[in-house]
Amino acid sequence: MKKGQIIEGVIERVDFPNKGIIRTEDGRQVIVKNTIPGQRVSASINKIRKGKAEGRLLEVLEKSPLEGDKTGCVHAGECGGCTYQTLPYDRQLEMKAEQVKKLMDDVIDQENRDYQFLGIKESPRQTGYRNKMEFSFGDEFKDGPLALGMHKRGSFYDIVTVENCQIVDEDFRKILSVTLAYFREKNITYYHKLRHTGYLRHLLVRKAVKTGEILVDLVTTTQTDFPGIAGAQMDEVESTLNNAQENAFAGTEEELLEGWKAALLAADYKGIMTGILHTRNDNVADTVTNEGTDVLYGQDFFYEELLGLRFKITPFSFFQTNSLGAEVLYQTAREFIGDALPSGTDADIAEHGKIVFDLYSGTGTIAQMLSPVAKKVIGVEIIEEAVEAAKENAQLNGLHNCEFIAGDVLKVIDSIEEKPDYIVLDPPRDGINPKALEKIIRYNVPQMVYISCKPTSLVRDLEVLQARGYEVKKVCCVDMFPSTFHVETVVLLSKGEIDSKKVRVEFSLEDMDMSGFQKGATYEQIKAYVLEHTGLKVSSLYISQIKRKCGLDVGQNYNLSKKEDAKVPKCPPEKEAAIRDALKYFQMI
Repeated sequence: MKKGQIIEGVIERVDFPNKGIIRTEDGRQVIVKNTIPGQRVSASINKIRKGKAEGRLLEVLEKSPLEGDKTGCVHAGECGGCTYQTLPYDRQLEMKAEQVKKLMDDVIDQENRDYQFLGIKESPRQTGYRNKMEFSFGDEFKDGPLALGMHKRGSFYDIVTVENCQIVDEDFRKILSVTLAYFREKNITYYHKLRHTGYLRHLLVRKAVKTGEILVDLVTTTQTDFPGIAGAQMDEVESTLNNAQENAFAGTEEELLEGWKAALLAADYKGIMTGILHTRNDNVADTVTNEGTDVLYGQDFFYEELLGLRFKITPFSFFQTNSLGAEVLYQTAREFIGDALPSGTDADIAEHGKIVFDLYSGTGTIAQMLSPVAKKVIGVEIIEEAVEAAKENAQLNGLHNCEFIAGDVLKVIDSIEEKPDYIVLDPPRDGINPKALEKIIRYNVPQMVYISCKPTSLVRDLEVLQARGYEVKKVCCVDMFPSTFHVETVVLLSKGEIDSKKVRVEFSLEDMDMSGFQKGATYEQIKAYVLEHTGLKVSSLYISQIKRKCGLDVGQNYNLSKKEDAKVPKCPPEKEAAIRDALKYFQMI
């Protein structure tokens, strides 16, 4: 097998995240993303690693028996957003649950296989479930007409106009269509990522499910010489250039935006248009960055309701993108917590209630949900705007026992005087910093709930938690993102007694080097990181060699060969690079 080789095969299974597995005649595994079990596909090999390879999907030659007759969205083939559009929803749920169960069974201690796996809870809505979309301006092909929508699958530049997107409701689609038609008519050009010229960048739309309030934000550069921009972007074809310059909008930015606002307000919506905004962003990165926002109409926020609580949301607030699914997720977490936070009168809770830490608290949704049954809830979040929103929302809901602190969990928890009785963890996709996890474990709370949006990061952290005496009691998945490969997982952990007769010891004496704990990660954590991110397996010996090269302390290895001329294998360059990357990730170098 070599790079560029074309292979054909049937997808045996799909592992998280989105990794379809083909097994070749010689027994090798080939990973092909964006596939479904049972499909016969062709792929071009683009990566080769020891024992397996990766291929880029070229064509689905035969549909899977699992697929339905109809796709839910006409854009499913081109758009990079929804991988499982062709799968019936019950099969999507089954596949996601199987993926998470496999990861859990692989990491959970053999002696604890009686944990409860509660399957997966479905999203209350399978279509039109998103409350937020960031559409991008661009073109569908080089020098094509203006497009507004999502990136084409596998493309950094080309945009698919998704006027019939099924994961948002009708109001989103109408706002997209009105906006695209208006700026096409005015011949306003998009921001070109390579040339760094152009005006239109993104269209951010948010809509509350419970209140129906809508917020629309147009993100542009400050390049307002509109005829010049229109001409510059079409400079490769003279006739097109002349036409673009002739028809380009020649007014002021204020006039342009007033016209756009009027077009939006003239349309009919099922919801309520609450605010129309304009955000400036000259950052070269292809992300929505707020360098100043003006309110063109209404206000720059709206309200959403979850589980009886009210939340104020701004254009850039972090908030779960599936409001009804978030209620299922947080209700599941609350059920897991159960009797650990007993209810009672306000006086009972004030005297006997628990102190809860909500770590990686975002806008404080979980903290506020637990507030009525806790003596005090302390939320820690690194994004300052989210913390300010959490404080405002707690006040809005009349909750006075919530405290929110802005800062990195790793640094902040040392300065908190109170000690928690219970901890809720809801970290970002990459999981918990190993040093922060060690500090969290040292609180020695009897129970924790861990909410994860990336199961592979979750199982890495569970390995550490189990090694320190925590047992997995319950696991439940929640489908927050139908038609995609994403899945949320809620885990209940309980502090168990460490029985020395049941401890499995699978490490060399090198693994007892305490610097691994003091400065970032154990050998097993480094091995797991390298395997997950590169597919390479590295030995403790190789890790020790690279640690020495980096000037890190390494414990003495007493398991040396007794042969005088024994050859010590040296770490290959590709594995050295992978180990160094892991050491950087764990902040050891």
